[in-house]
Amino acid sequence: MALPAVAGGRLAITHCCCDYPTVADGERRRTTWNNAREGFREGWAREFGAWPQNDGDYWPGHHIFDLWHGGHPTARDNVLPVPPAVHKVINKAYPACYSRGGQWSIAGPDRPYVD
Repeated sequence: MALPAVAGGRLAITHCCCDYPTVADGERRRTTWNNAREGFREGWAREFGAWPQNDGDYWPGHHIFDLWHGGHPTARDNVLPVPPAVHKVINKAYPACYSRGGQWSIAGPDRPYVD
């Protein structure tokens, strides 16, 4: 299933270099996202079409700049719907992203979220 966004849209990022410290208000950011999620999906739907679902369950919203490292919980350019299985893979990979070293510390491909 394709994402409801057009190539070259505002969600593209050019590099993935994430070497940010954790923030003290991570739980507050998570609560903000949880409280805003439904409205965020409605805003997304007005611009891109309905937020994707599988069997009536909404796809998770992936925060490109994650909440525990200072990402804004409701920034329209920071949240991307991803299939649940893909979201698990991304979240599993994130500890390596912040481990200070290795492949995540260098500039990545031009379009890291494009297949």
